[in-house]
Amino acid sequence: MFAVTAGFGTDELCKRFQADFDDYNVILVKAIADRLAEAFAEELHERVRKDLWGYASDEYLEANDLHRIKYQGIRPAPGYPSQPDHQEKQTMWSLMGVEEATGIGLTEALAMTPAASVSGLYFANPKSHYFSVGKVEKDQVMDYAKRRGTDVQVVEKWLGTNLSYDVVEE
Repeated sequence: MFAVTAGFGTDELCKRFQADFDDYNVILVKAIADRLAEAFAEELHERVRKDLWGYASDEYLEANDLHRIKYQGIRPAPGYPSQPDHQEKQTMWSLMGVEEATGIGLTEALAMTPAASVSGLYFANPKSHYFSVGKVEKDQVMDYAKRRGTDVQVVEKWLGTNLSYDVVEE
């Protein structure tokens, strides 16, 4: 698991630009912070592959190879197609003590703050690959809710777009 950010200070900087009605630089600051956070996540993943876990110590990839995911392993993240449940961020934050160690927080909607933050999981297995979770049936939601120790309605809220059925409000 990992969580990185490049967003500390961006809100204050953007407020100064907004005070000058400088929307261009507001957008630029946010875009650069987002790209830096993604670059940091990629750099950390490379360090894991080459040094920390060492399963790809002789790896040398060009930027195009990285974009095409030519490396061994994957880096899925909560809220993306292979891991659609954002609630998993809460588990990660608890296990890693993310907020205490880094200052990266979670909003009520489980967005990361600062916004220019990236989190996820590392899988090193050579057979690991990205996939999308398809539509989920009611029995699967019930089983998942039981394993998470939560209500079915909570799971339905967070997996709404992945449900194969319409939720009936009572």
